[in-house]
Amino acid sequence: MPPALLAALSGLALGLSLIVAIGSQNAFVLRQGLLAQRTGAVVLVCVLSDAVLITAGVAGAGAVVRSAPGVLDVVRFAGAAFLAAYGVLAARRALHPQALDPRGGGAPASLAATVGTALALTWLNPHVYLDTVVLLGSIAQNHPGRQWWFAAGAALGSALWFTALGYGAALLRPLFARPRAWQVLDALIALVMFTLAASLLLSTV
Repeated sequence: MPPALLAALSGLALGLSLIVAIGSQNAFVLRQGLLAQRTGAVVLVCVLSDAVLITAGVAGAGAVVRSAPGVLDVVRFAGAAFLAAYGVLAARRALHPQALDPRGGGAPASLAATVGTALALTWLNPHVYLDTVVLLGSIAQNHPGRQWWFAAGAALGSALWFTALGYGAALLRPLFARPRAWQVLDALIALVMFTLAASLLLSTV
């Protein structure tokens, strides 16, 4: 196998392993995909954000992140506050099932609000800097001369995952035609958000 292709496949595998997990960002992409509301914009924000973070990591920004624990602390507390607030909103939706329907119980959020939420869920997570910038950037250096092939593979993994999650959610829409399904989903989202917020507050990053 050509070394460049091997580096790209390694980046793809690592990128997917870091991103395919239950988390705030994935939960938001899934919900927007189920609602068919601003799906393309949300997917694009997530893919481009990952591409920027991966590029920064491979370019050497990981050393800067490691040397700035104070900045990560600020991001950690801001992220915890945002996740807790988003969790409260999800819990309120779960506690009031009459507001739950396949269209989300009302007019969709504006494009600016949706993009802002996607950006906050991505960039206010300090672990994204440790995983994507520091870890992925460090491992890329194991492929000397082919680091950017590794980065391309990781970025491709991100693009494939978020596209599949956002648009593949359409397959679940028949199930979510029932308000009870929305209630369960929002309860799980609230649990994820509160758990992640607590883990950020308790972690030392």
